[in-house]
Amino acid sequence: MDTEIVLGLGGTVDYEIDWDESRLDELIRWYGIQPSELSRQLPIESERDLVRTLAAFIADGVGGERFVASSDIVEQFASRFERRITLGGTCVRAAIALDRLGLASTVHLVSIDDHVRRLLPPSVSVICSAAHDSTDPHLIVQYPAGASLRVGDQLYRARHPNRIIYTNDPPNRSLVISPDLPAVVATAELFLVSGFNTIQSKAVLEARLDSVVEAIGRIPETGLVVYEDAGYHLPEYTEPVRRRLLGAVHLWSMNEDELQHYLGRSVDLLDAEDVRWALVDVRRAFPGPALVVHTRHWSAVQAPDAGRWAAAVQGGITMASTRYLHGDDWSDADYRATSLLPRQEDAVTLADALHAASGDELLVVPAFELLTDTPTTIGLGDSFAGGLIEALSRETRR
Repeated sequence: MDTEIVLGLGGTVDYEIDWDESRLDELIRWYGIQPSELSRQLPIESERDLVRTLAAFIADGVGGERFVASSDIVEQFASRFERRITLGGTCVRAAIALDRLGLASTVHLVSIDDHVRRLLPPSVSVICSAAHDSTDPHLIVQYPAGASLRVGDQLYRARHPNRIIYTNDPPNRSLVISPDLPAVVATAELFLVSGFNTIQSKAVLEARLDSVVEAIGRIPETGLVVYEDAGYHLPEYTEPVRRRLLGAVHLWSMNEDELQHYLGRSVDLLDAEDVRWALVDVRRAFPGPALVVHTRHWSAVQAPDAGRWAAAVQGGITMASTRYLHGDDWSDADYRATSLLPRQEDAVTLADALHAASGDELLVVPAFELLTDTPTTIGLGDSFAGGLIEALSRETRR
């Protein structure tokens, strides 16, 4: 019997914006935004605020996720650009990736509409807690390496590609859990958990954690639970999630932005000493489950049996890399071709140095050398999760 895969906890409808420097420069001039006004953290209560934060992300050369006061702000900004409507959310993008490799799954959704029904693959079964249809789009702006914006007398240029997400999504903010989830998890071999990051009420968060921990408790003894971290709209809510889930999941996964958030400092991802101490420090904060950190240069797993997770980490890297190169339009042949690409030389050197210093409880897998003029930076962490789950599923079926 095929492995049962359950992916939660909420999906999204995304507006993917084509990068247009001239249009953004026009908006910056029109709103009279100055360098001193740039901030990634200010409340987003108008389109002007959104543009200020967007320029700040570009200036800092990073990605992230931010809450906006109204979906009307998202609609106003998105109407000025060419856009594509796609499906997002970790569980949904992971399910789509699994479908490309011939694996069926069940997703838990908290909202649904005709976009979801039209775009979700037939192999994906759905349980949904929503009582009616609704659409609350997520705005995703992805920028390429070399993207530049002029703010006042300053020119900011990004060294690496990345993406910024803006959202006001009441269903995902409430994250109502379907009463069907425990019964579905009770027959699962793999359960992917993600999605607490948009909640903005401590009482709601604790109630949803209660429901999910209860569902996790129903998984068969041989089942595995994976948690994929995310950028929290209220950073202080990471603590109750960590406290409740560390003892309940088998593998905890985060990206480089989340790593640096937990550490409260930046990390040079190609400096062996800086990376070593970053991994040591984050492991102190996340004891227990296998801990995976995935970055654009390497992915690492820390566990007493780190080698056990090697294939899973490699699956995540290959899936995310395939999406980076091909976007939504990739095939099984593209996935196989990606797996044969050379590794980043600097990452190989770093991995060798870390293995020599750290022993069997740390495994570092160098990323592929990815060359494309049209990279996709949207959904890479979601694709990593999908690739990791696919590899674990293959191991389970052996």
